[in-house]
Amino acid sequence: MEPDRIAQAAQLACLLEVSADKPGNVTWGKAFWDARYVDFMTSAVAIGPALRDAPRRPVGETILHAVQDTKRFVSTNTNLGMVLLLAPLAKAAGGPHEGGLKGSVSRVLSELSVHDARHAFEAIRLAAPGGLGDSTIHDVHAPQVNVTLLEAMRAAQSRDAVAREYVTDFGITFDIGYAALCRFLEEGHQFSDAVVQTALTILSRVPDTLIARKEGLTTARAVSGQAAQVLEAGGAFSPDGREALEAFDRAIRDDEHRLNPGTTADLTTAAIFALLVEGDGLERFRDLLARW
Repeated sequence: MEPDRIAQAAQLACLLEVSADKPGNVTWGKAFWDARYVDFMTSAVAIGPALRDAPRRPVGETILHAVQDTKRFVSTNTNLGMVLLLAPLAKAAGGPHEGGLKGSVSRVLSELSVHDARHAFEAIRLAAPGGLGDSTIHDVHAPQVNVTLLEAMRAAQSRDAVAREYVTDFGITFDIGYAALCRFLEEGHQFSDAVVQTALTILSRVPDTLIARKEGLTTARAVSGQAAQVLEAGGAFSPDGREALEAFDRAIRDDEHRLNPGTTADLTTAAIFALLVEGDGLERFRDLLARW
């Protein structure tokens, strides 16, 4: 895929994710004390140049450049998880697609280096994500980095779903998120509803690791259980489901956004990117947007 199209897909994925009224996340008319809808919209535009160049740059450099460009415009971490997911996906989109995008991602991940880890760690420190804490293995604050980015992600996979994607060839993105999004669109649902339902599907099956880092795994699992109940009620696809969805949103939305399923939002963004790149989403985007 041409670099400009890759950048467009990445920017659109971020814009569409934040524009869908997903529970517990920032969206139109719903802000956090330190992050607003306009911050996420601005961040989506900011990453364009870095993602456009992703096919010809090492993954770590793409991550760092995207975070640096974001920080020039916004003062809070809006998109680190998204960038960590989109960087290898964008590089894969610009390369050979043997076995599809997921097969190309697998090749990209296998080639990650210590150089990639050093740049990615610098980006993480710059973004300063909430609930990061310290690690006894491959700590991003360590003065020396001597492992590949894949090795670092493998060490972090139990506490971070974004890291787990690197180890599983983006299993959540493709096997849960992208598969669900394609199915919902094929069933004729509105695009925005399909994005919300995709986020609920991911959250119901994968406890959000941002919540887990802030409030513990038990709480994260409880939130996933609530998401499953919303899906059982119909989710974004029925009146009863939408009522349950609104109640769920109120239950997990607090002043300190301790129950914000932010990692789920990142994974949803990756699924939208896959739809635009792996499928024919960009070619039929006008039709999809008409269904928003």
